[in-house]
Amino acid sequence: MGTGGVRPDGGHRAHEVAKVGRASTVEEAVAWAEETPVGRLADVGSAALSVRELLALLLRARGVREGAAVASTRLVTRFPSTAQLAQAGLPELVREGGLSLRQAAAVVAARELGRRLYAAPLARRSTVRTPADVAALVGPDMRYLDREHFRVVLLNTRHDVLAVEDVAVGGLNSAIIHPREVFKAAIRWSAAAVILVHNHPSGDPEPSGDDLRITARLRDAGRVVGIEVLDHVVVGDGRYVSLRERGVLAG
Repeated sequence: MGTGGVRPDGGHRAHEVAKVGRASTVEEAVAWAEETPVGRLADVGSAALSVRELLALLLRARGVREGAAVASTRLVTRFPSTAQLAQAGLPELVREGGLSLRQAAAVVAARELGRRLYAAPLARRSTVRTPADVAALVGPDMRYLDREHFRVVLLNTRHDVLAVEDVAVGGLNSAIIHPREVFKAAIRWSAAAVILVHNHPSGDPEPSGDDLRITARLRDAGRVVGIEVLDHVVVGDGRYVSLRERGVLAG
């Protein structure tokens, strides 16, 4: 094929390769690395890249016509925090972020892969000793949820995590959270103890009156069936509150 058949994007890649080849000094190589997210990724690693640069890499792979830099800048302008970007659905990314449906789907898919990596069980069971351990276990998955989720962490006698089970979703109150649903999962897993966890979408983990009533009710039910409720941890945005540390489980 003659030169007239070369695609524009292929020519651009060839141009970048040529730039690297011409970088005869360390200074020139560093300057090129700073010009593009691809270069910076190779030079300093993904952890050093900004959200805009990471989005530019993702969108560039999806073939954004107007330029990944422009599209990624528009996204971070419309969704300035990672929390806002994490909660934006396909319609918002298309309508307000200006992406095509395929480009928005790529962003959502990458976000979901990241969430699953955080939530994936380790080959070795996690052991829970402190409220901080609980927050580290469930926090990355729960901190950006837009509704309240009530879950139960099931533990064996060594406090190894057997499973984390969903109990309820929505506006949580003492009428919705029934002891039967909590302890059914615990009995099925032959759990020796449980830790209750739920999130506050507002980001403020300060427990409500309903949180206190739910905790007392489930604590008492656990004593009846012989499965101890060790704690109830309320997860916020990077923060948590342990109701055991507040003395709520001492009654």
